[in-house]
Amino acid sequence: MILTRGARTTGAVLCAALALIVAGWLVRDLRAADDTGALWRYWAGYYDLRRPMTPVTSAYDVVLLVVYLVAAVTALRSSAAAAVLVATGAVTIVLRLPGLWNIGEPRMDARFSDDLRTRALLCFFAALAAGIALIITAGAGRRPPGDFSERLPARPGQGAGVVAFLFLGAAGVVVAAWEIRQAVRLPQLYPDWIVGGDRITQGLIDPPPGWFSAVLILLCLFAGVSALPRAVHARPFGLIAGALLLAGGVLGVARTVHYELLDHFGDPRVEDQLTVLTGAFELIAGAVVLLVLARPGPEEPPAPPVPGHGQGYGHPRPGVFGPPPPSQPPPGW
Repeated sequence: MILTRGARTTGAVLCAALALIVAGWLVRDLRAADDTGALWRYWAGYYDLRRPMTPVTSAYDVVLLVVYLVAAVTALRSSAAAAVLVATGAVTIVLRLPGLWNIGEPRMDARFSDDLRTRALLCFFAALAAGIALIITAGAGRRPPGDFSERLPARPGQGAGVVAFLFLGAAGVVVAAWEIRQAVRLPQLYPDWIVGGDRITQGLIDPPPGWFSAVLILLCLFAGVSALPRAVHARPFGLIAGALLLAGGVLGVARTVHYELLDHFGDPRVEDQLTVLTGAFELIAGAVVLLVLARPGPEEPPAPPVPGHGQGYGHPRPGVFGPPPPSQPPPGW
C-alpha cells in the first residue's frame, strides 16, 4: 500500500507532534531531577535511591521519542510508510490508553500536583487522537490502484524473517513466563498490576507494569509470526518491539552490574540467575532484531498493470487505443 504525498506529510507531522509531547515530559524530568544520574537510577529501578524522586517518565519514553522521530522521517521517504504509520499509531494508543483512568486516582493526586495531572490528561487525549489519526491517514491516503510509479513496500529478507521470528517469539514467551510467575508469587497485586491501582507505583504518563508487559508480549508475538511469511508490517512492528526489548535488556544489565549479581551467580537461588539471564537475553534479542529488520529485503519490482484499471487488455483508458494487431493479420483484417 503506497501513500500519497499529502498522506506522507500528514503522517510525518503527527509523528513529530507525538515526539514533541514526549520530549516535553523528558525535559521536565531532567529539570526536576538533581542530576541526570539520579533520573537514570530511577529509570533503571535501583531501590537504594538516596532521595525520593517523582518523575513522570520512564526509560521507555526515550524509546518512544526515537520511534516517533524515525517514523516521521520514514513517512516522508519510505515506500513502507503506511505500515510504519499504522504500527506507530497502534503502539501509541495501547500504551497511552490506561492514563485515561489512572490520572484521576487518589494515589496520583498524592504524588503529583493538579497542574501536572491536568497537563498529562491533555497530552493523553492529544496522543490518542494523533494515534487514531495516524491509522486513518494510512488507510485513507492510498494511491489510486493504477498508480505504479513507486516500488512496492520492502519486506524483510528471507533469513531476516526467520531470525526475527525466533528471537521475537522467544522474547514474547520469556516475558509471558515472568508475568505468570508474578501472578503466582504475588496474586495480591492483581488486578492493579495490569490496570493500575493503589498497590503499585508507576510514572504519571506511563502504563501500569503489567499492561506494558502484556503489550510487549503481544507485540513480540505478532511481529514474530508476521516476520516468518515476510509480511510488510513485520518490519515496523518488529523494530518497535526490538527497541523496547533492547531498552529492557539495558536496564536489566545495568541492575546486574550495579548490584554485582554476577559475583553471586553461583548462589542456589535459581530465580536470581534467571533474572540475570533474562536481562542479557533481552539485550541480545533486541539488538539482533533491530539489526536484521533495519535493512529491508531484496527490492521487488512494481506490480504488473491490472486489467480494468486503464492498462492491459481489459478496458483501455479514454483516448488510448486498444492492443496492437497480431503479427499476421487474419483474412479480412
